[in-house]
Amino acid sequence: MGLIRLIWRRKWTLIAGMVLVGVVSMLMLVTVRAYSAERAKDQIYTLETAPTYPVAIIFGALVTRSGRPSAMLADRIRMGVELYNAGKVKALLLTGDNSIDTYNEPEAMRQYALSLGMPDSALVLDYAGFRTYDSCYRARDIFKVDQAILVTQAFHLDRALLTCGSLGIESVGVAADVMRPTGYARSAIMTSQMRELPSTAMALLDILSGRKPTFLGEALPIFE
Repeated sequence: MGLIRLIWRRKWTLIAGMVLVGVVSMLMLVTVRAYSAERAKDQIYTLETAPTYPVAIIFGALVTRSGRPSAMLADRIRMGVELYNAGKVKALLLTGDNSIDTYNEPEAMRQYALSLGMPDSALVLDYAGFRTYDSCYRARDIFKVDQAILVTQAFHLDRALLTCGSLGIESVGVAADVMRPTGYARSAIMTSQMRELPSTAMALLDILSGRKPTFLGEALPIFE
């Protein structure tokens, strides 16, 4: 009986330890997320109130099998075009994933922007924006962006501002959510918001470690 009690005691001690680690980890993720949101609070504007900056960075998102931007990505592009038409920016940097030949977010973004009347000469494509951190790092080092309006959904905007700002890009944000007054699918929003917890923590680790993006290369300044 003594051996059985010892085994059960160790088992419950292990379970309690795992639960404690899980709770502490979750608290850390929530704290980092809260810090990111608080930090970005005064950097978020609307289309009408946004300052005039040289470029808007439009972050990539899912492209369907048919090559069309998903609802969230379409709204990001639409907001970017609206900023351009309002004279808020002179160019759009379309940054996304093109890691395989059959999947090309920047080109899908470009085609959609062109369909909205955006001039091709004002579109710049970054094919190696695999993550928000990569997009911000490459915007600074490859495309020589030092001031930008960041365009994405509200749930992602504070992480984008934290990342680009920490990398030395003077940034403000405009949320693309207003382009779709009826909103997005509840499941998509919940999944995206939950994903921001580990993603924000990972962004902070990348910033603190100074990690380089997957690809760099020669400088390609947007403005000579």
